[in-house]
Amino acid sequence: MNNHPVLLIISVLLLVQSRGATVPLAQTETAKEPVIYTGTLQPDKAYFDGRVPHAVGAHSFQAFRANRSHQPDGGTVGYTYNHQPYLAYWNNRFYLQFLSGMSDEHEPPTHTSVMTSEDGLSWAPPRIVFPEYQLPAIHRNGTNIAAGTFAVMHQRMGFYTAPNGRLLTLAFYGFAETPQNSPNAGNGLGRVVCEIHADGTFGPIYFVRYNRHAGFDETNTSYPFYTTSQDTGFVEACNALLADKLYTLQWWEEDRAKDGFFAITPDQVAGATRFDANIVTSAGAGKAFAWYTRPDGVVVGLWKNQYSALSDNRGETWTPIMMNKTLKGDSGAKTWGQRTDDGRYVIAQAKSATNTTRFPLVAMVGSDGHLFDTMLCLQGEVPPRRFNGQFKEPGPQYYRGIEEGNGNPPGDHLWITYSMNKEDIWVTRTPVPLTGSETTPLRENFETAPDAALDQWNLYVPQWTQAHVVVEPGTNNHVLELRDEEPYDYVVAERVFPAAKRLQVSFRVLAREVRHSNRLEVEVQSQAGMRPMRLRLNQAWLSRDRGREPGKQFRTGLQQWYRLDLDLDCATQSYTLKVDGVDFQKNIPFVEPTPSFERIVFRTGPYRGLVPSSTLNGGERPAGLDSEDLPGADDRVAPSVYWIDDLEAKAR
Repeated sequence: MNNHPVLLIISVLLLVQSRGATVPLAQTETAKEPVIYTGTLQPDKAYFDGRVPHAVGAHSFQAFRANRSHQPDGGTVGYTYNHQPYLAYWNNRFYLQFLSGMSDEHEPPTHTSVMTSEDGLSWAPPRIVFPEYQLPAIHRNGTNIAAGTFAVMHQRMGFYTAPNGRLLTLAFYGFAETPQNSPNAGNGLGRVVCEIHADGTFGPIYFVRYNRHAGFDETNTSYPFYTTSQDTGFVEACNALLADKLYTLQWWEEDRAKDGFFAITPDQVAGATRFDANIVTSAGAGKAFAWYTRPDGVVVGLWKNQYSALSDNRGETWTPIMMNKTLKGDSGAKTWGQRTDDGRYVIAQAKSATNTTRFPLVAMVGSDGHLFDTMLCLQGEVPPRRFNGQFKEPGPQYYRGIEEGNGNPPGDHLWITYSMNKEDIWVTRTPVPLTGSETTPLRENFETAPDAALDQWNLYVPQWTQAHVVVEPGTNNHVLELRDEEPYDYVVAERVFPAAKRLQVSFRVLAREVRHSNRLEVEVQSQAGMRPMRLRLNQAWLSRDRGREPGKQFRTGLQQWYRLDLDLDCATQSYTLKVDGVDFQKNIPFVEPTPSFERIVFRTGPYRGLVPSSTLNGGERPAGLDSEDLPGADDRVAPSVYWIDDLEAKAR
């Protein structure tokens, strides 16, 4: 928190004004529409990244890779439906919680796991913290479930750091008679809690709140109530959580009690889609609550599907819930908001150009928590869905950062976790202030502070790939290594540089190992992702790509450096390529018209940025039953390894 006296005075004055008797909070302009995107940029529905400028320095790492047929590197056999991740930073360590099912949404058995990390990018194997739970016989309200049937987990909160320093993790045990029913309808068993100790061990599981109105209590559930614990510090932490109206408002979706526990009933919004427990729907109000605090002390509450409200007393009372019309496009993929380390604010969501798809993951940035004028892409990749499953929409979704009070990692970064295709768990770290452009010329030899050499790069790194700086054997020379052992994905290293209409680019490249059919693709792109020139390098050839038009090729070999020099000119819409100082080809026409250049991309697989026509034209959101499991998805393939060095891009 900034303790500068002038800023404190301003904050106090703003807070007093917001609570002034003459202008109640509910009557202020911000209460009429608490969040407004004022920018003009909107995603292009034809591209997975929306052709939105990429946030400079975004590093996306796959924390958990689902595997169906055998034990993966830190996972559970067969559980290929993974979603609803949450982040916390406590005791100098990252914690990530997520939910797992065998293959389909709302299909038992399910469990909840926790992973840990020192840096937030490399994660230890997950450990089950809330195991599968067998239900008693349930025969009520038309629902008939036999005793011994497994519960369906569904949670909208992962962690709570109590005032006494204890770290709690929580989950919800519900049920769904079929996958078409909703486990978050207020008819489940209740919320469970477990303490995570400093040594990484888990404490006993307790219920912290029963769904008593649904008929569940101490007499018919398998875990005791938290007040029976002999650990007074744990009970104190649970009591503090139960008294926190912001944290517990996240529970409403699965709880839905009318006992006065919740300060607001968030689904009671005029015009909102009716919720029916017998119909799975992502529409409606009151779902996936998140919040952040403005500079004036007012809390902005966010629900998915564009809903929002304000509170000036930390959730004790709220202004009427309103629709944020300019946030249209979240498509039920959740909306996250927070204050970043630079004092600005971010709204993260799937800014769907069709209002049905769950991509790209964008950040809308503003200075006051009300108006957001900038849009940047944090994650624009949508890899193939490897495993069949019901309700497995493609793309990054279920976004969550680190909630207020749950820690602040070292450095100035925005941390976002999400599920990819509802089967893998990812984390994206982006430096703040967030920006989509560069002013410093690009000249990179990876020799200065190798550990930080990739800070300004954009990285997309599946678990079976690597993008890191290594030392060339027999030398002191540092190079960027891209290693790929992933059968259905690739690794990407992208570097933004100052915009130029005439550009010279040079770099050295070496193919160290190349498996059959693999290649390194190199592109110089515009900020909007236009791809005027495209090069390919495999174990034998360097070639340029102009679709079906034949082009020259240059014979190459493994374990040999090649220097490439490019001269690109938007005035002539063409470029020249030299290999080791010798002209390869002059005046090669651009593949597509491009107004300027702003980034270079190295990728170990073919471009896949175009949205399929069925999704593009029909606005469909495939439920995941439109494909079979991809063969060989559970095994690494032979590695392909490429090195890059001495990269330079300068305007002419």
